[in-house]
Amino acid sequence: MTSMQGREHETLEVREQAQRVVETVREALDPRTVAAKLDPVGFAPALAGAARSVLTRPVAAARTGLGWGVDAGRAGVVSALRAVGSTASGPAVLAERDPRYADPVWEENAWYWLCRQQHGLLADRLRELTAGMTVDPVSRRKIDFLVGQLVEAAAPPNWPISSPALVQRAFQTGGKSLVRGARNALRDLVQNGGMPRQFTPGELKVGEQLGATPGKVVFRNRLIELIQYAPQTPKVHAVPLLMSPPWINKYYIMDLAPGRSLVEWAVQHGHTVFMISYRNPDSSLRELSMSDYLREGPVAALDAVQRITGAPKVNVAGLCLGGAIATSMVAWLSARGEDRVNSLTLMNTMLDYTRPGMLGVFVDEPTVDRLERTMRKDGYLPAASMKRTFDLLRATDLVWNYVGTNWFQGDDPRPFDMLTWNGDSTRMPAEMQTEYLRTHYLRNELAEGKLELAGERLDLGDVTQDAYVITAERDHIAPWESVYTGARKLGGTVRFVLSNSGHIAGVVNPPSPKSRHWFSETAELPRSSADWRDDATERRASWWEDWTPWIAERGGEQRTPPAFGCAELPVLGDAPGEYVRGS
Repeated sequence: MTSMQGREHETLEVREQAQRVVETVREALDPRTVAAKLDPVGFAPALAGAARSVLTRPVAAARTGLGWGVDAGRAGVVSALRAVGSTASGPAVLAERDPRYADPVWEENAWYWLCRQQHGLLADRLRELTAGMTVDPVSRRKIDFLVGQLVEAAAPPNWPISSPALVQRAFQTGGKSLVRGARNALRDLVQNGGMPRQFTPGELKVGEQLGATPGKVVFRNRLIELIQYAPQTPKVHAVPLLMSPPWINKYYIMDLAPGRSLVEWAVQHGHTVFMISYRNPDSSLRELSMSDYLREGPVAALDAVQRITGAPKVNVAGLCLGGAIATSMVAWLSARGEDRVNSLTLMNTMLDYTRPGMLGVFVDEPTVDRLERTMRKDGYLPAASMKRTFDLLRATDLVWNYVGTNWFQGDDPRPFDMLTWNGDSTRMPAEMQTEYLRTHYLRNELAEGKLELAGERLDLGDVTQDAYVITAERDHIAPWESVYTGARKLGGTVRFVLSNSGHIAGVVNPPSPKSRHWFSETAELPRSSADWRDDATERRASWWEDWTPWIAERGGEQRTPPAFGCAELPVLGDAPGEYVRGS
């Protein structure tokens, strides 16, 4: 290269760098980018619409405000009477069973009684005011969510002036709890984004107390590792079992702790179990799509399982988003004329997103557009964003509970396996995340037979394998009625089971005196989930105990356990592998 060509090349590089700087600055100053950072969920437009609605109905708003003032005054008078021995009732109708108010002091002390009354009155009037607003459905979800968050935040146990636990603990410790609480609050402000800790990092470790079922990593690509678990019975079923976890968190929710692990339970009941473990993606994987997740996730894992075991068919079990992509894989294989899956187990898995539940607050077209802009720089959605969203969906249990114990009472959180897992969040590749939200939540393409992945159009009616669908009545992420609607679209025989748990406890569900589930032996699912519930039979047992004979019937004959890996796929290391440790 001549000196002139060299100077021209350097000039071109400088121009390109300058252009990139200009584009970066322009993007940073774009009002839409600023709005995406300041208000990623789009609450401001919803609040503006709510304000306009209130202004068009000033009489109703004034009536609500006046009613609240009158009732608040009545509560004050009754509180004064109770302070001198009266047992009069207040104007607020309060929940009878709320564990936050189990301490008798909430009834016996006039001040704390008044605080609870005033909170109940505020909650009722806020809901009355918002119920009368005329807003679009998207704004309605956001306003209802905000009101719920405000009501939860304003609860008396969440504030020092109205928290009897703070006062009681301070007296018990001679004021030391206040010092420890202030220390904890400062620590969380600096180290945890201002949110109270739910667990102490390092107390429970993956591969020791969590994800500890013995096994080997037998396959790895840029997206997944595949774990093959060691047999724990002399003979095993001939049909292996592939587990498909969600990639929103680490896989070990399905292998949580000894005695609380679905993997361990399946291995102890004679199944050769394989588990997909997703990599925690970084910027290098920003362009991974749903088709990539399909081909390099469950399809690649299925290929490896069949090569290792020689089985012509495999049982597949998927959880949440892992269940959705497992179902998509079966439909994709069917479209290609391949019959390689023997049965399908779906745990808390939505296939129809017509009624997305509380997550619908965070998923509408403008919000997804904002999200796409925020992910443009790094190429992924930060793990903290996902965790914060899910914590807010259960703010009482996952946020305010720890404000009280950690900050007010000065305690450190107790070791808890599910919360340790909950805090071990993962990033989401930008391309996959926006594609998933648009195709599933916004356009419901999977349920409507319009979703195309890896060159095939998917039809849930083509999923003709026997399916076991378990859901949870208190699931706040995948409402059981929505899970039911999706299950009816499958083309095979479906055993639909409802447990008495929530989204996570519905999976971590070992036999317990508190466990119960509902099932029905009808050949076809009724059109309405309510009709199914009316006809369902209750059994006081974990759904694990119901699933065990079902999956055994589809497990094939008994055989000698297969060796770890094969000539093509040698053992790469011990479980839980490298990807689950990625941060």
